[in-house]
Amino acid sequence: MTRRFVRTIDLDGDPAAIAAYEKAHSPGSTPPAVLASQRRHGVAELAIYRVGNRLMMVMDVTDTFDPEGLDREAQSDPALIEWHRHMKALQRPLPGHDGWAEMPCIFRQSDHPWE
Repeated sequence: MTRRFVRTIDLDGDPAAIAAYEKAHSPGSTPPAVLASQRRHGVAELAIYRVGNRLMMVMDVTDTFDPEGLDREAQSDPALIEWHRHMKALQRPLPGHDGWAEMPCIFRQSDHPWE
């Protein structure tokens, strides 16, 4: 069984920053250590969407999802530290948040019965 998390953050509005962020996430550009860490800690699928400078992350996780372990590894592995440092320089958190802001689900079609 999987659970879904949706998060949002803004990018620096500079077109060069947006291009750098997209390039860093293009196939073959994201460091293998980042992808391996996500998978090791129960992230089954992760997608990032963009409109303007607003990003939305959709993350499907397994029952073994370990966000604390993911965070610990991100703070101890040099490759992950560098990745997060580089990404953070391009991002602008929403007011009141330090990083990606969790977006609670307010509508799900399947919660509404068919007539």
